[in-house]
Order: sequence, then C-alpha cells, then structure tokens
Amino acid sequence: MVPAETAGADNVLGQPAPTEADTTLVVVTGLSGGGRSTVARALENVGYYVVDNLPQALMLDMAELAFKAGGAARRTAMVLDVRSRAFSTDLAGAIRELKDRGFSPRVVFVDADDEVLIRRFESVRRSHPLQGEGRLADGIAVERALLEEARDQADVIIDTSHLNVNQLRRRVEELFGGEDARRLRITVLSFGFKYGLPPDADFVMDARFLPNPYWVPELREHTGREEAVSSYVLGQEGADAFVAGYADLVNATTAGFEREGKRYLTVAVGCTGGKHRSVAIAEELASRLRESGIAANAQHRDLGRE
Repeated sequence: MVPAETAGADNVLGQPAPTEADTTLVVVTGLSGGGRSTVARALENVGYYVVDNLPQALMLDMAELAFKAGGAARRTAMVLDVRSRAFSTDLAGAIRELKDRGFSPRVVFVDADDEVLIRRFESVRRSHPLQGEGRLADGIAVERALLEEARDQADVIIDTSHLNVNQLRRRVEELFGGEDARRLRITVLSFGFKYGLPPDADFVMDARFLPNPYWVPELREHTGREEAVSSYVLGQEGADAFVAGYADLVNATTAGFEREGKRYLTVAVGCTGGKHRSVAIAEELASRLRESGIAANAQHRDLGRE
C-alpha cells in the first residue's frame, strides 16, 4: 500500500502532502581535523538522522530515501569526505542535482587554521590522509585546494580554530536545534583584531574608536560580560548610536536574507584583544536584536586568550 502522505496531492487529513522541500537536509563537509565528527554528533543531539562518510554520488539517493521514509528521517544530515577518489561526482554538481529534484540542502563547511590542524594531527600522532611522503602541511595544502569549490558552496562556514569540542557542539545546536531552524539565525561574534579577522564574518564592526577599558586599572582584569566594563563601554560617546545603527542595518536586511535563502549570518565585532569593548558591544547588539524578534546570540572568539 502506498503511504497516505505520498499517495496524492493531499493526505488523509486533507492537508497538502509533504514535498521534497519539506525534508530538512544538511550537508556537512570540510577539512580533515576541522571537527566534522563533532558536528555530526551535535546534529544527532538535536534530532537529525546522520549518515557519516557518505559518498557524494549517493547524496540524491539518500535524500530520496529520507523523503520517502518520513518521520524522523525528514531531518537528515549527510557528512561527506569530498577527498574521496572513488567517486567522481563533484559536490557542486551533487548540490545542484538535489535542488533540481526539489530539495533545499544547506551546506556546512568546517574549517580551521593550518597551524591548528597541524597541532591536532600531531596531538593524536596521525598523518594527514593526503600528505603521502610529504609533511602534514603538504597534505593540508592539497586538501584545501580540493575543497575550495566546496567551501564556496557553503551556506555556513564554522571556523573551529578557537573552539573546543563543547563550544563547537553548542554552536551547531544553536544553528540547527529548535522548531525555528529555518529562520535566519544571527551570531554576533566578538574578536580581537590582533588575532585576525573571523573568516566567516558577513559584517565586521570595529569598536576600537571607543576608549579602551584596558587602560583603566580597576577594569583591566575584567571582561565586557561584566557590568562594570559593559557600563563603561556603552556609556562612552557614540557607543549607543554605534550599536543602534548596526541593529537597524541588521533589521533592515534580515527579511531580504531570508527571501534569498540565507539561514545563518555572522556579525563580527572587533576591538584590539577581544576582551572588553567588542564583548560588551556584541552582548548589547545581540540583546537588541532579540528584542526585535530576531534569533540572535553572542559568542566571544578570543575571550580568555590573553
């Protein structure tokens, strides 16, 4: 017997039958050592059916199986190792094929700095799968070249360079957990310019025009998450207008991003070290965005690095 939900245009309750677009598909790929396995476990934690090490050539078959199975399988994550030489289908082509069949896959790319990847491989005494007779750095360089197009295809890039396992898990759960997972989700990310720009930033705010609490002895050892520092930063001339202006900008663009299918936005706020000004501004901006009905959270990349 054909299941009622796929037998016709309407199911037995008179509701429109589900379509391929109703199947939530997440495609996870990225660099070896970047954290794909942790992302997969986090997706399982929020109710996804996770298929690990799936060849690209089987992506469409897996998506159609998930659609036909219904139920819990309607939230499926496919974790890919696109370095595989055994299958010739390219990721960009596989994603296009899914979209042509009516699916709406979201691609997550897990990345990290070369130095971090090298430390991770060395800590577990593993060689890189592509280094051959060369060095770890050689293998990473080859893999980056192979994955360049996959990175360009990504809807969200998660840089795990400064994230531990628990922080990465929380990041994934914030992005994909809950009933409103299809809404635009905004991460307001504080960082220190001396540690480099976040590679996944969509907007970058520079808070260095504000006086630095580092030079106030009683504030130096505290952070922007504490009331004394937050009040000092937000009380400076221009601080409120700065936050309000970016809140207005994000509010003005949210509907457009959602219409274009973007689901994740990173607003990066930088100061010198990522401890005082950027942290206070990020917390305040995320709070104001939530007050306006936007799903926003504050994260702090470099807090505690000094």
